Amino acid sequence: MKLSVLNLAPLRDGDSFKDAIDAMVRLAEKTEEFGYTRYWIAEHHNMKSIASSATQLLIQLTLSNTKNIRVGSGGVMLPNHSPYLVAEQYGTLETLYPKRVDLGLGRAPGTDGQTARALRKTRDLNPNFEKDLSELKGYFKDTNSVHAYPAAGIDIPFYILGSSTDSAYLAAKLGLPYVFASHFAPAMMENAVAIYRHYFKPSEELDEPYVILGANAIVADTDEEAKKLSTTQLQSFLNIVTNEQKGLQPPVQSEEAVWKNYIAAVKVPHFGPIAFEHDEIISHEREVVEQMTKVSFIGSKETVSRQIADLKRRVDFDELMINSYIYDEKAQHYSYKLLAEVIKEKFQK
Repeated sequence: MKLSVLNLAPLRDGDSFKDAIDAMVRLAEKTEEFGYTRYWIAEHHNMKSIASSATQLLIQLTLSNTKNIRVGSGGVMLPNHSPYLVAEQYGTLETLYPKRVDLGLGRAPGTDGQTARALRKTRDLNPNFEKDLSELKGYFKDTNSVHAYPAAGIDIPFYILGSSTDSAYLAAKLGLPYVFASHFAPAMMENAVAIYRHYFKPSEELDEPYVILGANAIVADTDEEAKKLSTTQLQSFLNIVTNEQKGLQPPVQSEEAVWKNYIAAVKVPHFGPIAFEHDEIISHEREVVEQMTKVSFIGSKETVSRQIADLKRRVDFDELMINSYIYDEKAQHYSYKLLAEVIKEKFQK
């Protein structure tokens, strides 16, 4: 089983964008040292707590500070971009760093509707993703009437990103590797992977289906320490659900403390001397957050090994791509180190 990294370049509480980008590079250097296969950087817009808006620039910076690890887009949200410009940009990256660039491609905007319209300069937010993919491929194959240099003739691997069954059918039809976003949208994971494998058609790019699963991971020496560190992740997903654009928050003592702090700070209404019940207030937010973070490996090496094995029994995947919301940078690096040890010791033949 291969092991890779997904990084959204989040700001930690009090960080500047430069701080977040510097941390992104340091994590790439560390995970290359630990033997990770690839390091992908996401595309998000209009989010003051995430530094990954100009993804191709961050990819170039990461490539320039590493030697062997593959670096790519997780992904290029293709409807936001001209396929021609994507070909020029990623053709240039592959020219500068041969055999090290991946091109993950998605159909989502990576932002809200208003920002998507600003990006695309149109009110049509439902462009033809398959057509755009075909055009992009044509620039690299140099089969289009217009040529995109230096992309023309360059072989760069495409990956289809998705969080639904629609993307599974498309990846299968085109015979491309499939990357499922189970690190934040796991609801359709098992169904989508099954559809992709069932309908996969071999292509010149790929003989057999290849599945990468996104997952969250927080590994520490003990289950207790990992659970405490994971409260940063819990706060991050709660902020997503409530649209609170905050940087990564320091961990608190327990998961329950996160919900108590949330209630105290935001939600507790009183009628005279009587407060509403804690569970009544947080039930919706908690349900959504728990669903979003379902595919999370949290614990010691032994615990995480069992959790990965459980997932492997349910879903047939070839590679894990790990996102890690840990406030303390050294603890984050150590978590990735321990996870690499788990995979090497338990899941590599």
